Amino acid sequence: MNFVFVGRGKDCESNGRQGGFTLLELLVVLVILGFLASLVGPQVLKQIGGSKTKAAILQIEEFSTALDLYHLDGGRYPNTADGLNALIEKPSSARIWNGPYLKKKVIRDDPWGNPYHYASPGEYSDFDLFSLGRDGREGGEGEDGDVLSWE
Repeated sequence: MNFVFVGRGKDCESNGRQGGFTLLELLVVLVILGFLASLVGPQVLKQIGGSKTKAAILQIEEFSTALDLYHLDGGRYPNTADGLNALIEKPSSARIWNGPYLKKKVIRDDPWGNPYHYASPGEYSDFDLFSLGRDGREGGEGEDGDVLSWE
């Protein structure tokens, strides 16, 4: 059984014009989208930068906790030469090592792709662990600011 629909009405009549948007309407929409992007874009980028700093803070806290566990087992923090790798592999200088002290078997770089700086004994505490931020230089503000374990 075949059905054939025959349309007769205003929508089906051909008057030589096709439906669509005019160039002016498209330009108005583009201007509105550009305006919205200029308002929302900087706020989104600001949130992304802030979340990288927060991620660095959390990573430093995770490493610091693992370093404290290492200290509890061996009576000292890994020296500067052993570095953070002592948390995942037994260093030759360790007498007692009950690691690995991190769940992941890799020491990740900071969120900006730079290695964390570690020194033991530290200048500010038993160990100094820090990231130099986005710019990779000491000091700075915002995303370029240092993330420090002793503050």
